[in-house]
Amino acid sequence: MKVAVFPGSFDPITVGHEAIVKRAAPLFDKIILAIGVNSSKKYMFTLEQRMEALQACFKDYDHVVVDQYEGLTIEYCKKINAQYILRGLRIAADFEYERNIALMNRSMNDQVETLFLISQPEYSAITSTVVRDILRNGGDISQFVPESFPFK
Repeated sequence: MKVAVFPGSFDPITVGHEAIVKRAAPLFDKIILAIGVNSSKKYMFTLEQRMEALQACFKDYDHVVVDQYEGLTIEYCKKINAQYILRGLRIAADFEYERNIALMNRSMNDQVETLFLISQPEYSAITSTVVRDILRNGGDISQFVPESFPFK
């Protein structure tokens, strides 16, 4: 069984995240959208809200599930027997950052492979940080989050 973990804070999920998961869906038997929990980080949306948003977005995908974890992603993969980490790349800087993490993960566990999907050009400028800033300032985020996003 090919199991991939797509880790992130998803604070909030964006149309870019959604597109990566939908493109990856045919490649894996199971995709786990794993919300990394960091107690020292301040989130705009609660863990429960983020889980709800992810579940709503992928309700029609039986093999896409939502989970949460603390600690290293590579350790979470080992715990749940995932063989792949799925990452989306928007810009060149993402590649450098993600490449380094992938190499470190590989040195800690060579049984887990990191796969990168390049974002579609129309989503390359969309980040959760920018979406949060728009929302904080009373802007309309509807074009940047999935249609099913319940907290617009």
